Amino acid sequence: MKARYVNPFTDFGFKKIFGEDASKPVLIDFLTSLLPESNIIDLTFKDKAKSGQTDEDRKAIYDIYCETHSGEKIIVELQKAKQNYFKDRTVYYSTFPIQEQAEKGEWDYQLKSVYCVGILDFTFEEGKSKNGQNEVIHTVQLKDQNNKLFYKKLLFVYLEMPHFTAKEYELETRLDKWLYFIKHLEDFENIPEIFKDDVFIQAFGKAEIANYSPEEQHDYEQSLKNYRDLKGVIDTAIDEGKDLRTLEFAKIMKENNEPINKIIKYTGLTEIEIENL
Repeated sequence: MKARYVNPFTDFGFKKIFGEDASKPVLIDFLTSLLPESNIIDLTFKDKAKSGQTDEDRKAIYDIYCETHSGEKIIVELQKAKQNYFKDRTVYYSTFPIQEQAEKGEWDYQLKSVYCVGILDFTFEEGKSKNGQNEVIHTVQLKDQNNKLFYKKLLFVYLEMPHFTAKEYELETRLDKWLYFIKHLEDFENIPEIFKDDVFIQAFGKAEIANYSPEEQHDYEQSLKNYRDLKGVIDTAIDEGKDLRTLEFAKIMKENNEPINKIIKYTGLTEIEIENL
């Protein structure tokens, strides 16, 4: 049976639910549940492709980049598959909203907080806590050698969605509900009773495929195909013991229009795997 709601791990689905002007109440509610210290009253979407000093930097496009009413910057990134140097990438991205706060002339270097949120459709290798339990939420800040907070205005939050296994009756907090919503949205046939409030009803409305124009439905189907193809390539490669660096190398060769037989020779990937990159 065809799904009623979009898969939020697709680029189209995620941005449709959280990344449009009409989605502001939904995004604010989600971010407030995740970052209660930010006290978000309102926010504005910023140009996602404008940050950075070089042409290469400006190619770094966030899924969502917004600013709160008090000037705090928030980056939200959806990551569908594990990548090499993923942590390096998120740290690098965090420098752009820091640098853009620089003021001309005399400036005292006082900065607004920057929050980097990663919603991950994969797990870290170090994803278990000291008691051996799989952790869903990872918060990372700068600390000193005594584990005391050194700088509080830069916060990274990673959500390992495969580790979120709570059942509907186990949901306790607003954040629990959002994680459950993201994890199971594509499987819902109707709106569960726990989501019968204005914000979640709006989120379900944004996610309902029947509400889209024919062009939007086509764009979603293409985005869903890309997501499934990527997952298939990554899962197959991991099952066969292939290094993610090999996939990255093959992708670079493909983007540089190298002959398919050459990519096969240097990477050991199949033609189908290369086509799906």
